[in-house]
Order: sequence, then C-alpha cells, then structure tokens
Amino acid sequence: MRRAAVAIAAGAMAVSLAACGSAEEAGGDNAATGSPAKGDNIKVGLLLPENKTARYEKFDRPLIEKKIKELTNNKAEIQYNNARQDANLQAQQVDTMITNKVDVLILDAVDAKAIKNSVQKAADAGIKVVAYDRLAEGPISAYTSFDNEEVGRTQGEALLKALGDKAKDSQIVMMNGSVTDPNAAQFKKGAHSVLDGKVKIGREFDTKEWSPDNANANMESAISALGKDNIDGVYSANDGMAGGIITALKAAGIADIPVTGQDAELAAVQRIITDQQYMSVYKSYPQEAEVAAEMAVALAKGEDLSAIAKDKVSSASAKDVPSVLVPVVSLTKDNINDTVIKDGIYTADEICTGSYKSACDKLGIGA
Repeated sequence: MRRAAVAIAAGAMAVSLAACGSAEEAGGDNAATGSPAKGDNIKVGLLLPENKTARYEKFDRPLIEKKIKELTNNKAEIQYNNARQDANLQAQQVDTMITNKVDVLILDAVDAKAIKNSVQKAADAGIKVVAYDRLAEGPISAYTSFDNEEVGRTQGEALLKALGDKAKDSQIVMMNGSVTDPNAAQFKKGAHSVLDGKVKIGREFDTKEWSPDNANANMESAISALGKDNIDGVYSANDGMAGGIITALKAAGIADIPVTGQDAELAAVQRIITDQQYMSVYKSYPQEAEVAAEMAVALAKGEDLSAIAKDKVSSASAKDVPSVLVPVVSLTKDNINDTVIKDGIYTADEICTGSYKSACDKLGIGA
C-alpha cells in the first residue's frame, strides 16, 4: 500500500488531558532513555481493540506488521491479539505479552482507564508501551493518533455546510461514541465547539461500544421522540454507527438528510457516492501505522524518539509523552479520487461494484 500523501502535522497540534501523576508515571523521561541497545531480533506485541470496525484487521494490523518487518530486516517477531471489544480480555492479553517477554507493546485500548493497571504491569516488567490511536492511561512511553478534536470540528463543519442557510432553523441528532474511549470525548468536544449555537440539538447519545446496532436503536428512539419530520441532519461520530443510523432513517421514511461519519470505511464511501451519507473523515492509517511501528522499534532497540516524535501529550497519569498527531481530511464525493484512491486505501474497482458503478461514472471516480 502506498505511503499516504498527507504530511505529518508538527508543532501546534498538542493534546492536553488534565495532566497529573508522579514523575515515575510520566512516559516522557523513560521513553528517551529506552532499554539497553538491541539489534533487529526484537519481540513486538500488538494489541488491537475490536474487529467490528473494518479498519483494524484490514489496515492497522497489516500496515503495522509490514513496517516493523521492514525496519528490522524481517527479523522481528510480532505477537498479535484482538480484544474483540472486551476490556477484561485485553487485560489478559497484556499479561500474556508480559509472560512472553515482548520488548515493546503497541496498545490500542478497549477502555483507556481500565487498562491502566495492565500498562503499569508492563512498565514494571521493563516493557515500553506505545499507545496507539487511543491515549491509554498508565506509564506509556509514546503515543500516536489523530487530532481528535479536529476530527469532531471537521464533522461539525461539514454538517453545517450541508445544512447551509437553513442550519439556524434546523434540528439534529448527535450520535457520539463510547464513553470508554477517550477519543470519543474529544470528537464530541470538537463537534460541539462548532455546532453549539448554530443548530438545535434535539437528542444526543453516547453509544455503547460504538455499536451500529446500538446507534440504530438510539436513532429509532430519537425519531420516536422528535418526529420524523423534525430531524434535519445527524452527527454520527463514525461510519459504523452511520450505517445503523441510516438503516433507521430509511425504515422511518426519512431521506435526503446529511449524516456524518469517520474512518472512510468502504461501505461508507459507497453510501457517500450514492448520497445516503454526506461525508466521512479520512484518516491516513498508513501514516499512523508507520509511526507506531517506528516508535515501537526505536523503543525496543533503546533508541531516542526525538527524531520521530515532535509533539508532547499528557494524560491523567503520564506527562509529556512523545507523540505524533496525524492530520485528517473531510471526505466527500468530490475528493474520493484524491484521498482513498490516491493513497491506495481502495481501488476504483473495489468502490464501484455492481449498483455503485453508475454513481462512480457520474463522479469520474477512477478516471
């Protein structure tokens, strides 16, 4: 897969999450010194949170594994597990990684707070932890993700643009992500910073486990409470939930209202080109994955992260963690060629199957 064209944003995009904690808990100091120098024969643990969202198995895992192999002349051993949205299972998986004596752990937490003790166990065993995509609590040594408040702002701005001059008289439903995911709170904050005072929010939900089924049920509840003629748009924090939301809208006979999303899932791209979903947020998984791999290999070899990570972030339990925040793009039917196709995420043939071909032809996708 081709390297993403978008350049890594540096400098200004710093994240702050009410930093506190002792110096021992801070990831930054330990990250710089690393462990004793090692060669390419390192052992890397990779723990991803769930498999309902298409990205983790389709993009994140293979991209991270490929880059680690490239950086270690194919000598690294990679141990992988997916927690399937089960925080207790993920804690057990961390224990297994500790028992197996991995040199470094790349961790995308199911529950960022609940995983704190496991991160501490890993640190106590001398294992550096790279927090991936979600800022896990505990003494992490590095972090890479996207500017999550910017994701929410991008979604909110797109929704307002779709509503146009009618925004001030419009009523929307907000479908936020899971409260166990710190990213969800940041998406929500970013969206509210744009939407508040510009549009009426009729109903708002925090969706358990980011589940499309739960989003569908929440949307049905909102339609029942507000009435099908009184909903002008839906803020959906990701594409999976957007799918459940759109199913509920169709069942109620509601059409032609904008629905946002995130992750640029293939099904969402197809919904976008057929005007069922207004937009998604495209995040360069190749870029994020490569950075995580670079951080993990450097930490396992005892190398400094200063050449990789230009930013610092803080959580409730770690201060000034070396970090890279990757920029995002608003994906609409107008820029599919310049984003997911250009970056090799999908081919035109993958998008333009069957009934989607005529929409692709009309938009010049793949041309």
